[in-house]
Order: sequence, then structure tokens, then C-alpha cells
Amino acid sequence: MKNRIRRCLTALLLLAPCITGISAAQEPEITVLNPLGQPPAIVRVPMAPRIDGLEGKTIYIVDIGFTDTHQLFTEMRSLLAEKYPQTTWIVRTKIGTYFDDDPKLWAEIKEKGHGMIMGVGH
Repeated sequence: MKNRIRRCLTALLLLAPCITGISAAQEPEITVLNPLGQPPAIVRVPMAPRIDGLEGKTIYIVDIGFTDTHQLFTEMRSLLAEKYPQTTWIVRTKIGTYFDDDPKLWAEIKEKGHGMIMGVGH
């Protein structure tokens, strides 16, 4: 059955110019553009340098608002504060989703923090 349909379609495609009265020489010319374009050059961004230790440092724990994670990060702050009492642990919730920018939060972390743990959900 599939072969029969395929043969019929092939015959129709071959006969189409005859049926419509348009010869192959009269067919309109079309221009096709490449949708890929030119990708931008890759710019490498180096990772932040490691801090020398946690003592006396302020570390932010950033919650991106994934469902039911704020309680986890609050508990994580308590556990880390117990294990590293000389370190200040601050939990902040970022506005929007993972992909949204939060310039105020980033400025606060750059000004007051020494490091950041970003919780991205499950």
C-alpha cells in the first residue's frame, strides 16, 4: 500500500508541470537563505579565584525560588553555621527565575560577601 501511494505521488510530481501548463523553464526562481547565520565568537570568562578559607568570611546562599527549596537552604545555613561558626552565612532569595538577572543582589554579594553558593533546585 505504501509503495502504491509513493508511486502515485511521484507520478503526480512528474506530471504537475504538464497539468498546470507551466514548463520547467517557466518555473519562478526562488532564493533560499541559510538560517544558521554566523554564531558570535566564544568569549571565555575565567572562574572566580578560590578563597583561602572560610574563617571570618561572609558566604551567601542564594535561593532561586525553586519549589520548596527555601526551607532546605535555611536548614543548610544552620548546619554550616554550626560546623563553621567563624563564618557568616546569609540566605537570600533571588528575584525571577534562574535566567533572570538580579543586579541588586549581585551588587550586595560583591560588596559584602566573599563567596556564594547558588542553589538551583532539584
